[in-house]
Amino acid sequence: MAGVAVAPKPEPVPPTEDPSAWAHVAHLPCQLTVDLPVPEFTVGNLANLERDSIVDSHWNVTQDVPLRANGELIALSEFEVLGDKLAVRVTELA
Repeated sequence: MAGVAVAPKPEPVPPTEDPSAWAHVAHLPCQLTVDLPVPEFTVGNLANLERDSIVDSHWNVTQDVPLRANGELIALSEFEVLGDKLAVRVTELA
C-alpha cells in the first residue's frame, strides 16, 4: 500500500528592510480581516439573529485580536475609534 506524500512546509521568508523588494507585488490586492472569536456560538444562535441583535463576544477589551492577510495571521491588534470609524492598531507583528 502506497503512503501519502506530504508536501514540506515552505520556509518563512525573512523580512526585508528594503521597500523596493516589494515593488513587483505592491499593487496586488489582499484581504485584511480582524477576527473576533465568539465562543459557544451555536447554529441556533445564528438562526435567531435579527436586526438589532447584539452578539456578546465575551472578548475582554484589553485582549488583542488577530489581524490576518489572506487568511494568514500577520499581527495582533486592538480596536480604536478613529473619528467616526472603527480602526485597529497593530500591537505585535506575528
